[in-house]
Amino acid sequence: MEQESTLRVAAELKNLNVIRHFVQETAESLDVDQRVIGDVILATDEAVTNVMVHGYQGQPGIIEIELRRNEDSLVVCLRDQSAPFDPTVMPPPDVTVPLEERPPGGLGIHLMRQLMDEVVHRTTPQGGNELTMIKRGVI
Repeated sequence: MEQESTLRVAAELKNLNVIRHFVQETAESLDVDQRVIGDVILATDEAVTNVMVHGYQGQPGIIEIELRRNEDSLVVCLRDQSAPFDPTVMPPPDVTVPLEERPPGGLGIHLMRQLMDEVVHRTTPQGGNELTMIKRGVI
């Protein structure tokens, strides 16, 4: 059985609370285990923040967040029309290097990979991005 819910919002940092609330409420309505909802919220927060800051670079845009449960998995699908960027090809950061010696960036993508079981990117036919993150064993 598959159920889903979608939110479309302006790609503005002020909407992060709206997005977090949407993920929380939707996951609860889909009977997702409370122990994994925080991970899904954090991974989604990192992904949409990257789109807002790096994708749209302060320009107006829309982010669509779709949540659906597919059997025992929660699927989070993010769509935007910013320049194509595939975060899944970014190398993991070397977290053994002292913080002051590390290049900036990359930790949000690393966090998404650690919190979710699968992260997949595709460029949409319109030239935007679709990032799908899957968390298994959520019920």
